[in-house]
Amino acid sequence: MTITAADVNKLRKLTGAGMMDCKKALVEAGGDIEAAIDYLRKKGQKIAAKRADRETNEGVVIAETLPESGKGLLVSVSCETDFVAKNDDFKNFAKSIAGVAKANFPSAKEGLLGLTLGDNTVAEALVEQTGKIGEKIDLSNYEVMEGEKIASYIHAGSKIGVLVNYKDGGKEGGEAFFKGVAMHIAAMKPTILSYTEFDPEFIAKETEAFRNQIITENEERTRLGKHLKNVPDYVSKVQLTPEVMAQVEEKIKAELKAEGKPEHIWDKILPGKLERYVADNTLLDQEHCLLDQFYALDGDKTVAAALKDFHNDAEVVSFKRVAI
Repeated sequence: MTITAADVNKLRKLTGAGMMDCKKALVEAGGDIEAAIDYLRKKGQKIAAKRADRETNEGVVIAETLPESGKGLLVSVSCETDFVAKNDDFKNFAKSIAGVAKANFPSAKEGLLGLTLGDNTVAEALVEQTGKIGEKIDLSNYEVMEGEKIASYIHAGSKIGVLVNYKDGGKEGGEAFFKGVAMHIAAMKPTILSYTEFDPEFIAKETEAFRNQIITENEERTRLGKHLKNVPDYVSKVQLTPEVMAQVEEKIKAELKAEGKPEHIWDKILPGKLERYVADNTLLDQEHCLLDQFYALDGDKTVAAALKDFHNDAEVVSFKRVAI
């Protein structure tokens, strides 16, 4: 039978498949629209199976918040190439999944995959999109958050998404301030809130690793005639016990005495020296712990200090960061 342009256009509107794919499906189905839709669905399954082992390192992250119920979510939909990630159809498809998540707020990725999107489940829609686009399309991450107040931020061309569960102490401007904290999280990649969450074995392993790394760096700096970095004794505040800090203080005093500094001015010098020692010996905290990182929007203070400056009761309860 003759396949008209109107038939092809109708099938294209129903499925979103390419023009040539729609024409071929109609030919294979003898002009039957429903059979052609089924053909395209099966074709999508075949393409998805062929591309199942492909890596999906591109895509978009979408954040949704429900202020009235203190909820937020992050959805990342991934694909194989940046070309597809920038395509409006792909972006709209990802937004449609986020819309389903927002409407139903499933607790886990598996629940979201089973929800209805159009005439299919989300899982089926992903397979269908793989067939249409010709690349593996995947729901690569889904995170939810519940709390008193939720701030969200999307960064780097929708490649990074952040949620922050916070308390602002009742001060105005909390939403804007904690969006700034979310921006910091996007940029600085903390993995936990505080050094108190570290495992002791992890700290021991990382202490050795950081020391060796800086020793190696200093060898290169020596060759280039550059200023050497301090090789740390420790890497986390967990290790800086009162006994350790007392010993450090005595060592600094001995150095000041050896330098001929008058004892009556030691109290003015000690705080800065101690602060520098803590900074040099908490590198693991600064890498992983949000509250101990220097705030990206004000490098003179830590995130913990920035929170206190905003309001004494301001607090980051938890955070989530998703990146493609």
